[in-house]
Amino acid sequence: MNTKLSIGLVGGAGRLPDLHSEHHHIWIGADAGALALASAGIRMKVAVGDFDSVSEEELITIRRYADQVLVYPPEKDETDFELAIRQAEEMGAADVAVYGVTGGRLDHELINIQMLYRLLDSFEQAVIIDWQNNIRLHRPGTYRIEQDDTYRYISFLSFSEQVTGLTLTGFKYPLTDASIHWGETLSISNELVAQYGTYSFASGIVIMIKSKDV
Repeated sequence: MNTKLSIGLVGGAGRLPDLHSEHHHIWIGADAGALALASAGIRMKVAVGDFDSVSEEELITIRRYADQVLVYPPEKDETDFELAIRQAEEMGAADVAVYGVTGGRLDHELINIQMLYRLLDSFEQAVIIDWQNNIRLHRPGTYRIEQDDTYRYISFLSFSEQVTGLTLTGFKYPLTDASIHWGETLSISNELVAQYGTYSFASGIVIMIKSKDV
């Protein structure tokens, strides 16, 4: 049986979780994210970006910990994160976990979260992880979620203009066949009260955020 390739992709924004506690077959570093991996002593398959946020000495450090370094000009159509995603796609990854793409500039954070929409088509599973949040995007269906002591709160937001048929079981605030729209707070800051719960919906796209207090 072939093992599904899991890739950890690290960007250079915001506060990172302990990367040593995360386990992936391959690591990819995007710009300053490559420096974060190198500084943690983690070897990466590819380091990619324009590297305008690192010094020449830091780039030398990155080269020590990267099998391949792909340097692009600062004037380009794609962000460093998007270049890294392309590398993961070309490697044929099944799952990708993205770190260090939230908590920095708001314009970059918003587009990086929106990039999850592209990842829905490219990978079987995709998640953005920072030191406080775990973010996923879902198409209609039924999903199981287990109790996780790391993340107390679970929120469901409408990524599309409307989500219909949202049903939550095993939660403190259950829902049955509800509709949520942009800008509504109906399904924010919920909590699991059972060992596991389920969430399902009939149409639209849901962004699920598991989070903890600082």
